[in-house]
Amino acid sequence: MSAVIEALYVYDEQNNCILEHVYHARPPSPKSLLSQFKACPVPRPALLYLSDLSPATTVASVYHSNTLFLCPSGTDQNALTLLEFVHRVIDVFEDFLGPPLLAHKIENNYDIIAQLLGEICDGGAICNTEPNALRENVEVAGLIGKLFTHVGLPGSSPALGASNNLVANLKAGSNPNSGPAIPWRRPNVRHTSNELYVDILEDVSVILAPSGRPISAVSSGSIAFTAKVSGIPELVLTLSAPGGSSSSKVTSIFRVMQSPVFHPCVRLARWKERPGELSFVPPDGRFVLAGYEVDLIPSYGGVDAPPSRGEKLFMPAMVDLRTGLGEKGSDFEVRLTLNTEFPGAYTSSKPRAPGTSTPSFSFGGSSSGSSNAPTLEAVVVSIPLPAGVRRLENLRPSRGEAMFQQFAQSVQWKVPTKDGASVSGTAVLSGTVIGPLHAGDVEDEDEDAETSNSMTTNPLLGYYDEDSASIPGKPSAPVASKGSKVASAKDKILSAAQQKAAQATKALMPRSVNLSFTVRGWLPSGIRVDSLIIDTRKSRGLGENVKPFKGVKYMTVSRKGIERRG
Repeated sequence: MSAVIEALYVYDEQNNCILEHVYHARPPSPKSLLSQFKACPVPRPALLYLSDLSPATTVASVYHSNTLFLCPSGTDQNALTLLEFVHRVIDVFEDFLGPPLLAHKIENNYDIIAQLLGEICDGGAICNTEPNALRENVEVAGLIGKLFTHVGLPGSSPALGASNNLVANLKAGSNPNSGPAIPWRRPNVRHTSNELYVDILEDVSVILAPSGRPISAVSSGSIAFTAKVSGIPELVLTLSAPGGSSSSKVTSIFRVMQSPVFHPCVRLARWKERPGELSFVPPDGRFVLAGYEVDLIPSYGGVDAPPSRGEKLFMPAMVDLRTGLGEKGSDFEVRLTLNTEFPGAYTSSKPRAPGTSTPSFSFGGSSSGSSNAPTLEAVVVSIPLPAGVRRLENLRPSRGEAMFQQFAQSVQWKVPTKDGASVSGTAVLSGTVIGPLHAGDVEDEDEDAETSNSMTTNPLLGYYDEDSASIPGKPSAPVASKGSKVASAKDKILSAAQQKAAQATKALMPRSVNLSFTVRGWLPSGIRVDSLIIDTRKSRGLGENVKPFKGVKYMTVSRKGIERRG
């Protein structure tokens, strides 16, 4: 990070500034900055350029747990660095104060907050944002220490605490066997139970055309790691992806994992030499090891061939929208198809024993010998409706419960799932839209009344026709009877009214449908953990015969959802 941080402001739910910390220059006051920020229309982006301030200021904003974080900058610099700085500060605050990060926690622990802000940034230059390294320099008083401080005992004075920390740091620094300092890991870590856990989470976003052809399908993945191991362990995590034999594993992992980002503990040289292998010294506790994106419908340049069976898009739940049904064209139908035959599902025939070199793919620590198949959960179908829809009639789901939410102007359909054996199948939701109160019917009735009155008062209406006029040198067309002319006029009026009603009904039909779900034990990208080993030759302080328990979990969510356009 090369940006210069000027200030950090934190506001509560009532827009009161509960934290103001200035690092550099003369940033705008919290009140003026908030007023200009609130003047921008919603939804506000995370980065805003406020030209009305003097000087013009770029502000990075983050809403977190009903608190607003603003970081202004009046100079030309990388704005994304400001946004990343705010996210790092929030992570550090939650690590020290505990989640969720509420306003009263910041107000009641200002002594810790002030130390953290001084260590994180010095004079506008970002120094250290690793929680494990900050714990060595930030004094956090316990409950008894806070009680003694409020009482006023001399033994708990800040000066004494600082001197004790100084002596402890001198002792730690004088030990020649302490080894090199690792910013993201605290020294002398000790755990009674050594455990290693890997959680891979992918968020799927799919957009389907009315024909069902996928327009875009992207999966955003993150690898969360939990390390509770004593000493300084050297870990090697091996990932694999579908798409070929072991000899083409390098190509497959590069093809699947796009735009990867890694924690600073990962050795990038090892990843470039051997793609799929992550060598690192983990921080103590839970952290995000890596992130990536996956294009589920990739296109290969120069290859004009249909995708193979293994490359086709598979989703455990798909939707289809049909509108304009029924006699009046005011009915719609949503068809939900569930398929739990997951390709490349991760199962284990028996639980792994603690200390094995390969991870256990069990969920919840089950000790039974049965395999754990992927499970589909939390299937919810959302149908947005136009603003003109007043209510719905005959809302009939074949499975689950459906409810029309007037305030959100949408239909929420929850489909229950139990296990993989009873989920697969098709469910249908149908309903009838009702528009505004007699909005078009009154106009149509008035037009019909005026037309019928004009026909009655004027008996010659429609008798003469432009085509039947006598033209010299041209035989005149036969003149139609009065009754036929009146009937044709009525037919034209009725057809026009029907077309107008059909257009009004069509405008009330839903234009898209969204689907969200959760799958435990399966990833759409097919990425999996092959092995997780501890390099005992490079590790230090593990202890004799230490074999940590290892576990792996896979989960797929669709917070952004599958959108089917009608």
